[in-house]
Amino acid sequence: MAALQPDLPFVRSSPTSELAAKQAEPASHTQRRRVLDLLRGSIGLTDEQMQDVLKMNPSTQRPRRIELVKAGLVVDSGLTAKTSSGRLATIWRAR
Repeated sequence: MAALQPDLPFVRSSPTSELAAKQAEPASHTQRRRVLDLLRGSIGLTDEQMQDVLKMNPSTQRPRRIELVKAGLVVDSGLTAKTSSGRLATIWRAR
């Protein structure tokens, strides 16, 4: 019988990527909820702003936001804001 694959995305040709996805799975639901709750309580935030407020690593926050976008719970607001490096970034908002 084949082993169950994790719900989180991973590089299919990389055993380490698959293992990392399996290990991250239990916390991903809580992390998604934290990102969604933050966006529901705001008028919209960039990824960088979410990371700052939540004290969440970019490699953790961004994939959770992407999952929420794919689920239709978070959308591009059509607005942008400057990041700390001066680049423009999308402002995301809860639907």
